[in-house]
Amino acid sequence: MQLFYNPNINEATESFSFDKEESKHIIKVLRKKDTDILHVTNGLGFLFTTEITLASDSKCTVKIISIEKAEASKFRLHLAVAPTKMNDRFEWFLEKATEIGIHEITPIICDRSERKTINKERFDKILLAAMKQSNELFLPILNPAMTFKEFVNSENQDLKMIAHCEETDKKTFKSILRPNEKITMLIGPEGDFSEKEIGLALSNNFTAVSLGNTRLRTETAAIVACHSVLFVNEV
Repeated sequence: MQLFYNPNINEATESFSFDKEESKHIIKVLRKKDTDILHVTNGLGFLFTTEITLASDSKCTVKIISIEKAEASKFRLHLAVAPTKMNDRFEWFLEKATEIGIHEITPIICDRSERKTINKERFDKILLAAMKQSNELFLPILNPAMTFKEFVNSENQDLKMIAHCEETDKKTFKSILRPNEKITMLIGPEGDFSEKEIGLALSNNFTAVSLGNTRLRTETAAIVACHSVLFVNEV
């Protein structure tokens, strides 16, 4: 199934038109024509089966002929990850985490972060492409970047964890994981979290955890955490 995206449609929508860029892709590149079927999502769990009523490369119009709603997962994973020095490594994480099934991502700027800014518009496009490629119906939330302190001090009722490399008392991630939980995990920059940051997280009810016996890159640690949560929640 080839999946298209329109964030502005819902259960009440009867017909709609794609923008010029998407219309051109549908008609000129994919060579779709009147009465052809297209599958569309709004990124909120809905799958709309549509039929082309106007095969225009400037304004491809479709009518909705059926609607399905995917069941939302009973668990929820929010990863707060420090942007990597090399942008492509963080972009790889965004793509793979979306394919695996992450729900929310917040880039966090830490004491030892080498990258202090992000290109949110580009990151949003990567998430969207990964969602469409993997036929996911839920688009992950990508929050604006914020400082580590801002994030850990924000109200959050999830099961909260911080993965760091310091030789301190830590629990194994697998010993804490349970199905159907809401989880927030902190993943630090290449130089790890500072002692001050670790102390601040612990004072805000984060639990220090280990993701294994080897030292992982930022993006690898994030993917390990993401897959581990999904694995525990497989049905």
